[in-house]
Order: sequence, then structure tokens, then C-alpha cells
Amino acid sequence: MSALRGRTARRRSSGVRLAKLHVDLPYHWRACGEYMWALPLGDDLYELHNVPFLAYGLNCGDVVRATADDPGLAPEIRRVVIPSGHRTLRIFFADRLSQRRQLELLQRLARLSVGFEGGPSSSFALDVTCEADIYEVLDRLEQWRLRGWCEYETCEPRIAGSFDDHPEEQIH
Repeated sequence: MSALRGRTARRRSSGVRLAKLHVDLPYHWRACGEYMWALPLGDDLYELHNVPFLAYGLNCGDVVRATADDPGLAPEIRRVVIPSGHRTLRIFFADRLSQRRQLELLQRLARLSVGFEGGPSSSFALDVTCEADIYEVLDRLEQWRLRGWCEYETCEPRIAGSFDDHPEEQIH
């Protein structure tokens, strides 16, 4: 697994070079890890520049400490040093909703100061900015859930000191 965590970087449109960070998720329901883009700030500190698709307790704009276990590996996110105040939500649209309809609904959220990044198939990671009213956003999502348009999850930490989901009960 760790051999897959190579080092790469990309540039933002402003020319600033972003680093690729990794977060280990051995118990997550969908994947055992996630990569995120971040702005290096020095002294092993990075500012996250995308919305997490899998990790819990991380948000766009958070300043995190990340160190590499090996010089050939991407730095591993260890902890949040300065929370950004953003909140992460994930939305999973019903299969029956067209892609066009999904984007229309996401545009409604954008008017509430919510950004989004596309995920696999009909899932999106939502960035609820500091300007957004989280209760209004959650109310909107709950209305959509009750209509059968989507499911959603909040992304607070699930396990203290971890960005992972709860481990499934092991059957021996």
C-alpha cells in the first residue's frame, strides 16, 4: 500500500506549487487512503486546497502537519493544526437523477456559499464555507433526502485522533 503513495506536485493557476499529501484510512468503507492537494507553508505545515472525498475531520483550508515516513513517500497528514472553519459534507445523489438535475441542485447550494468537487458517479464532496449557514445547508439537504433525491453525510471526526471511519467488527 505505501508503495502507491508516490510524490507528485501540481501548480495552481497562480503558479504556486502544491504538494500531494496522503491520509491513511485503513478502516474506511470505500478506500484505504486518500490523497489531497495542499500548499506547503514550511515546518511540515500545509494548507489543504481541496475538499476531502473520504477522510473525516479534515476540511478545505485547514492547516495540517504532515510528515513522510520515507523520503520517497508523500507526506502523511498527522493532525489539524489550525482549523479553517469550513465544514465538509458529502452528498450521494439517487441513480434516477440525471447529471443535469444533480448540477442544478448543486448550483442551488452554491448560492448558499457551498462549493463542490465531483466524486465517483453521483457523489460529491461539499465545501461549506465560513460564510455559509450550515443549518440552512443541512435543512436543504434533508428536504432533498426526504424527496428521495439523495443521501448525505456530515464529516466530523469518527474516531478521536484519526481521520478514518469506525472499524467494522472483525469476524474470526
